[in-house]
Amino acid sequence: MPRNRREFLKAGIVTAGTGLAGLAPAQTPVPKAMTRAPRKNLPSKRGFSISIREYLSREARRITDHSLADFKDAATWRRLQPERHRQYMEMMGLENLPPMSQRPPLNVKVTGVVERPQYRIEKLYYESLPQAYVTANLYVPNKLAGRAPGVLYVCGHSPTQKVHYQAHPRRFAELGFVCLVVDTVQYGEAKGFHHGPYYEGWQHWYSRGYSPAAIEMLNGIRGLDLLSGRPEVDAAHLGVTGISGGGAVTWYVAAGDERVKVAAPVCGTATLGSHLEDLTIDGHCDCMWWNNTYLWDLADVGALFAPRPLLIASANHDGIFTIDAIREVHSQLQRLYGVLGAAENLRLVETPGGHGYHQLSRTAIFSWFAKHLQGKTIPPQQVGDINDSPEKQESEETLRVFVGGAPPENRMPSIHEEFIKLPAPPEIADENSLELTRQETIAALRAKTFRAFPAVPPALATQVEFEFANGENQNCCRFAFSSEKDWRLHGELLMSGSTVPPAPAVVALRLLGERRPNGVVGASEDFLGRIRAPWAKVVVEPRGTGETSWGGELQWHLRRATAWTGRTLASMWVYDTLRALDAVRSLPHVSGKPVALVGRGPMAAVALYGALLDGKVSALFLESPPASQNLPGPRDGSGPAIEMLNCLRITDLARVAGLLFPTELVFIGDCPSTYDWAEALYRRLGMAEKFRRVGDLTAWSAA
Repeated sequence: MPRNRREFLKAGIVTAGTGLAGLAPAQTPVPKAMTRAPRKNLPSKRGFSISIREYLSREARRITDHSLADFKDAATWRRLQPERHRQYMEMMGLENLPPMSQRPPLNVKVTGVVERPQYRIEKLYYESLPQAYVTANLYVPNKLAGRAPGVLYVCGHSPTQKVHYQAHPRRFAELGFVCLVVDTVQYGEAKGFHHGPYYEGWQHWYSRGYSPAAIEMLNGIRGLDLLSGRPEVDAAHLGVTGISGGGAVTWYVAAGDERVKVAAPVCGTATLGSHLEDLTIDGHCDCMWWNNTYLWDLADVGALFAPRPLLIASANHDGIFTIDAIREVHSQLQRLYGVLGAAENLRLVETPGGHGYHQLSRTAIFSWFAKHLQGKTIPPQQVGDINDSPEKQESEETLRVFVGGAPPENRMPSIHEEFIKLPAPPEIADENSLELTRQETIAALRAKTFRAFPAVPPALATQVEFEFANGENQNCCRFAFSSEKDWRLHGELLMSGSTVPPAPAVVALRLLGERRPNGVVGASEDFLGRIRAPWAKVVVEPRGTGETSWGGELQWHLRRATAWTGRTLASMWVYDTLRALDAVRSLPHVSGKPVALVGRGPMAAVALYGALLDGKVSALFLESPPASQNLPGPRDGSGPAIEMLNCLRITDLARVAGLLFPTELVFIGDCPSTYDWAEALYRRLGMAEKFRRVGDLTAWSAA
């Protein structure tokens, strides 16, 4: 497990005013409806929002506090288990995992055997998927009287994997267990990637609905398949354990596979609330959490394993798993185990020191497995510890599986691109099939991508805060509205003297990091000024722009933290866009319809989804939109934050554009070839003129 933590500043609120400098006096009467409301009528905390760090910590804490809340009694737990298991497998990307008898062959290959007095070590590899190789060592006790219990040992993030942890499977073998220790994708002999968003800039993993937790869980389940098929193993008595990243995978495999009868995760336990409140997320690999569609915490995963014997072992000074968070997970599960009448099957072992094993945790695990897999009562003080003396250790060369490296056809380096199967573009022949596809897509997006939208939004509370005039824009105002709880966002409405209210409106989404030169006009205002139509021009500031801006150094943290809480920055901006459209339509200056929407660069992705979910946008102006949400970005986490959970399992930007038919689409500047699909759809449905590409916005005019 990496221990380094990205440095960043805690987000603060920028509260400087955004009024325009050098305003000219109004030349036309201001409509009565625009008159500033008395201060006593304004909402409390007018115009201010919480910080993004406070918001995400609050949302994470809400998920943690809700964990297991549905399990009031044993009957309810039993009734909900099937659906909860389905949701879990879906979040892991394993919803289509076939039963063991229908899985592809493991194609186990033993490349060598190491004979020792008490056991032998088989060096082997298997295929968790065709040509997806997993390297492992199998420790088999000598002179077995019959079938023995099997233990799956899953490794943490040590560069030497099964070499570093060898004393543990060796001790299991000495105690009479058959133990399979498997390498991880990140550091195994058949290398792939864990650190996608963490290090590689692959935030599009979130859009794909992929977490490396998925492939590690699958590799573990297939390891259980291997153990179950061995003649030395009693398949009815299987356990799983590991530390750090292996502790996390212990949770995953135990929750996902009912064959696991006992589990012991070590230093791999914490709440989501802690990960964000204590910033421990910044020290964690991407494999340490799942794709959190259903807003789960770790206790929810543990509930799938209950009431089977579970021993949680953790250090009390762990810098990436705080002891308070570990105790909270244990406390949540303790209540559930009590409800299920199995309190004796749950145990917490705290050990002194930092992230790592201790004699107390090791001997407790050996004793726990002996009791629940062998039926033996051996106190931890008598079961014996590992022997990690240098003379006892096998060399890396001795335990290596591949003598000449992984086979060239090994899929693990690209498994993150193949694990989640993405759908082909829909076949749309006419407007009826278009409408059906559109409704199905919207329903899927609301369920899988935008599930974290507030179930009960706060009152919009749109408030004109003040009016102003500037040059040809005579009827202007700054207004505020509530997006989510404690998020009070702002916008500016600009109307020329020739535009008569109430008028149609065009709404531009301010970009992250957008600057306003000289405090007078910004890029969004400049863009709107080039639209040749007698419309009200509106600029709105989604979270992270304008006065709620956060520094760029926080971006890497936020893109990972939002995803762990079941949302992304882009999905939050989509929600802000929907709320902004409602706020604009409620302004007295605006007729309510038609309302057009502007998305420039990365915000074009937000505008596309906002228009689709809103369903009432009359025209969409897209300047240099991204080609796809399936593209990597810079390693430091900067760049366009356009990822949205699971969206690529459902659609992509160009398909969203097509589903907006017959909304007028105006592409300014570069229009990637991916949008040819949408253009062809508009042409096929008889409205090619509604899909326009223009080199410069001044080439477009309202009909």
